[in-house]
Amino acid sequence: MNEKELFNTPKAGITGGPYSQAVIHNGLIYVSGQIAFDPKTNKFKSGTIEEETVLALENLKTILEEAGSSIDKVLKVTVFLADIKDYSVFNEIYRRYFSDSLPARVCVQAGALPAGAKVEIDAIAYMR
Repeated sequence: MNEKELFNTPKAGITGGPYSQAVIHNGLIYVSGQIAFDPKTNKFKSGTIEEETVLALENLKTILEEAGSSIDKVLKVTVFLADIKDYSVFNEIYRRYFSDSLPARVCVQAGALPAGAKVEIDAIAYMR
């Protein structure tokens, strides 16, 4: 049986919360929910839905790449929006990151997100 590997990188925001940025197991990487956490300051960076989406996706991309995967290898994404009215604006930014290799996805409105974020995104990708 393969053991799980906990993965963290200082190149994506480190919140200090009781979780890993990602867990690698059996050739898959499970990336924890990413919000607009600035890796330069390790603080949440509140902004427009566009700004927060870009920063959350950049953190996701960085974690994947640092672990040896990539955004093109994402199989499934879960998106939590604070306001479902931001869905179409979110999709405009999302398409820039997932233009050719569209993963399966769930997108829901959440009652509240950590730090008052407008968006949180997690993902599962393969490593090879």
